Amino acid sequence: MTRVAMISGASRGIGAALGRRLVQDGWAVSLGMRQPALPDWATDAVHVQAHDASDPASDAAWVGAVADRFGRIDAVVANAGVMTPKSVIEASDDDIRAMMDVHVMSPRRLAQAAWPLLRASGRGRVVILASLSGKRVKSAKAGSYSLSKFAAVALAHGLRHEGFADGIRATAVCPGFVATDMARSITDFPVDRMTDPQDLARIIALLLDLPNEASVAEFAVNCQLEESF
Repeated sequence: MTRVAMISGASRGIGAALGRRLVQDGWAVSLGMRQPALPDWATDAVHVQAHDASDPASDAAWVGAVADRFGRIDAVVANAGVMTPKSVIEASDDDIRAMMDVHVMSPRRLAQAAWPLLRASGRGRVVILASLSGKRVKSAKAGSYSLSKFAAVALAHGLRHEGFADGIRATAVCPGFVATDMARSITDFPVDRMTDPQDLARIIALLLDLPNEASVAEFAVNCQLEESF
């Protein structure tokens, strides 16, 4: 039986690279996008859905559409992300809330809505695209973003505990700079030295394919040397 994965934030960057990789590996995929459009590499195994991670109604609607189309869900990859480069003092409540909505609340709702089908899979998978900013606060300007990403890491651990007995495995994937539009907009670090989205897609595909007996709680990926990562 073909496994089915949902990937949010799939119009470009990591999400698009992962969708393409999983289709090559034999998965069916549903790509959540603000403006849904089939990519040029799409096959009959690709479904696109309008998804806005800041809209609570959008999460359950997407899960319902995937269930109707494929009849199963084996993996949820919460990849959608936003970044407001402000310190925890500079940021407004709305700034913090916007990042928490996209990085924590929407992934939690997606997992919650898909939970019965993930359980029925016997090897359901949830990947939360967190960040190394969910493991350390690198600068004042990264503080607000880190606040939401620390919570995203905690969400992955909470899901891992909740689903373990039912064969659901959850992983927080924590990259540093990845060569995406977001990274280019916030740093002058050379793009050709950042992690390639296709390499991150390879890693996530591996994590999704591991057996239940090889659970990975966190996976840190970095393009530069840091003391701990």
